[in-house]
Amino acid sequence: MRPQTPGYSFRVTSVCGHARAGVLTTPHGDVPTPTFMPVGTQGSVKTLTPTEVADTGARVVLGNTYHLWLRPGPELVAAHGGLHGFAGWPHSMLTDSGGFQAFSLSERQKTTEEGFAFSSHLDGKKMFLSPEEAMRVQGLLGADIAMQLDICPPGQAPRDEVGAALERTTRWARRCLASKRADQAVFGIIQGGTHEDLRLSHAAELGELPFDGLALGGFSVGEPIDDMHRTVAAVAHRVDPERPRYLMGVGTPRDLVASIVAGVDMFDCVLPTRNARNGQALTRFGRVVLKQARYREDLRPIDESCPCPCCRGGFSRAYLRHLYIAKELLVLRLVSAHNLTLYGQLVADARASIAAGDLSGFTARWAAAGTDREHA
Repeated sequence: MRPQTPGYSFRVTSVCGHARAGVLTTPHGDVPTPTFMPVGTQGSVKTLTPTEVADTGARVVLGNTYHLWLRPGPELVAAHGGLHGFAGWPHSMLTDSGGFQAFSLSERQKTTEEGFAFSSHLDGKKMFLSPEEAMRVQGLLGADIAMQLDICPPGQAPRDEVGAALERTTRWARRCLASKRADQAVFGIIQGGTHEDLRLSHAAELGELPFDGLALGGFSVGEPIDDMHRTVAAVAHRVDPERPRYLMGVGTPRDLVASIVAGVDMFDCVLPTRNARNGQALTRFGRVVLKQARYREDLRPIDESCPCPCCRGGFSRAYLRHLYIAKELLVLRLVSAHNLTLYGQLVADARASIAAGDLSGFTARWAAAGTDREHA
């Protein structure tokens, strides 16, 4: 069933193997795909202004429904014109449903057919998140794209538990669509763990519903990375080609490269900004761990070819190490901008390479990127 949300569309412009480049259009502009969405958990991408985030190439950011529901509250956000006005972000925005937070707070919550009952991690207040409440909150937050509420089983869950989560996610999908805001796009979430047959059957089932896009959820939750890559490679290109495909909460540059090749269009992850706050700068040649003593007198920038404000501004590894050891906040801003710029370069290179029919060149250029090895 084709989606009908006004002001929203998706078109594929180039294909190379299973990889594809396209344009996702929302009421807040065009988003070239593949795209990486920086995570703004509290309505802010940590340490950076909206202009600085946009300068990394990002044209859509993710807001966290659970955290904004608890604080400051969706009604207050709505009074400021929604999350766009509240946070000062002029481009497209997506909000998650809160389902993953329910998964991660499993010791504080109870799941029933109606939804998640839990106590707030802030003050212990009793809360209840149903599919209808998730859509109400996201409607008030006003992002261009809302996510359905889903059940996310652990990565090593037995097959029967994964199957039960999948079935409940489908029932909740229908409830979310029935209560969505008319002018807000909604994505369905495909579950199934690392079971290819479950993933494919769920993709087909959700594909019959009028979602504007389809996401692969329930990855990077404890399963072996190679199993995740194998499952994404087998499933992503078989998800409805007329709608954007979103891999949720993943991941490293290696994950992005493998998943783009598999046919994924959209990504989000806290990794680039979280690693920056832990003193790790990411490059195409591996990671630079700034606290290491070998950088104490290193006058080079993180990456001489990088156009980010940190590298272009002439800030040396030695200076960045000094700031990190001294706990100066500037280093968090500089390295966050650098890491997000790297992700922006990766997806921009993917788009250009897909259009040029040079997927092998793209994968070769990014083979050593990210966190798996250290850069000299």
